[in-house]
Amino acid sequence: MQEQHAARVELFVSNTQIIKKSFKWQNVMMHRLAALLYAAENKQADGEAIRQSHELIKQNTNLFSAFRGNSAISIATLLSLTTDQEKKLEDTLLIYDLMKKIKFRTSDFLVIAAYQIAAHETTEQFEHKVERAKAFYDHMKAQHRFLTGQDDYIFAAMLALSDLDVESGVTRMEQLYAELKPEFSPGNSVQALTQVLVLGDDNSEAGAHVIALNEAFRRRGIRLDKMYTLPALGILSLLPADRDTLVEQVEETYEWLRTQKGFGAWSINKQELLLLSSSLVAVQYVEDLRNGVLTTTVSTSITNIIIAQQAAMAAAATSAAVVASTSSN
Repeated sequence: MQEQHAARVELFVSNTQIIKKSFKWQNVMMHRLAALLYAAENKQADGEAIRQSHELIKQNTNLFSAFRGNSAISIATLLSLTTDQEKKLEDTLLIYDLMKKIKFRTSDFLVIAAYQIAAHETTEQFEHKVERAKAFYDHMKAQHRFLTGQDDYIFAAMLALSDLDVESGVTRMEQLYAELKPEFSPGNSVQALTQVLVLGDDNSEAGAHVIALNEAFRRRGIRLDKMYTLPALGILSLLPADRDTLVEQVEETYEWLRTQKGFGAWSINKQELLLLSSSLVAVQYVEDLRNGVLTTTVSTSITNIIIAQQAAMAAAATSAAVVASTSSN
C-alpha cells in the first residue's frame, strides 16, 4: 500500500480500539464507522469528545428519540469533529422536525439525513432543501413504490443538496436503473447505485464504467456487486483513478485489515469489510475531488454514502437479532 494510505488504514484500526473502549455497549458496526470518520480526517479518535457530544444529544432529546438509537454514536462522532456542536445539533433537530412535518417517517436514517442538511447548508436554505429532499423522495417512490423506503432518506438529502433538477435527476436515475438492473441485484441496491452515479458528472458512460469496474473486481475474486457494497462500487467508478489500481488498492486494504485484531472472519463479515476497505481507498482521492477533478457534491457525499450503508447494515443486523430472539422464545 502507498505510505499515506497505509498510515490512514493503521489509524483506522487503532481508532476502532479507542472507540470500543469508550462505548463498550454500542453496536460494533457503529464503532467501526466512528473510527472511519476520524480516520477520514486523519485524526486519532477522541473518545471523550464523542462522549461529550453524545451527552449533548441526550440533554436535548427525550428518552425515546430516534437520536438515541443506532445513529447516536454516528451523530455524536460527526458533532465531535465540528467546532460548533451545540449550533449544529440545534439545526439538525430543527431540520428533523421540518422533515417529519412533511411526512418523512421517524428513523435513524432521517436523523442522519437531517444532519447532512444541517452540516452543508445555511439556515435560510434549510426549508428549501427539505422540500427538495421530499420532492426527490416522492419522485423515486412514484417510480419504484416497493423499492423506495426509509433507507433512501439519506440519499434524498444528498440529492437535495446537489444542483440537480428534481425531474431531470430522477429521469437520469431511471435511465441508469434500466441499464444496470440486468447486471446487478437486488433492485433497492441498484436504485442506491443510481443515486450515487447521478451525483457525479452527467457522463453518458457512467453505467459502462461501473460495469467494467465490477468485472475487474470479479476477475480478482472480489464481489462488490452485493446489497451493501454496490453504492461503494459506484463511488469507486467515479474516482479519477486507473481501474486496475483501484482494484489492487481495495484488495490490499482488505487483506491487510483481515490480519488485524477485531477484523477477522469471526468479528466482521466480508461485505462490511469490503465496504470499509473501499471507503478507505475512496478517502484517498477526496482531496483531488475537492480540487475540482469531479464535482464537490461527490466529494462531500463519500462520507454520507458510507454512513448510509453502515446504517443500513446495522439496521439489518438489529432486525435479524430481534427475529432470532423472538424465534428462540
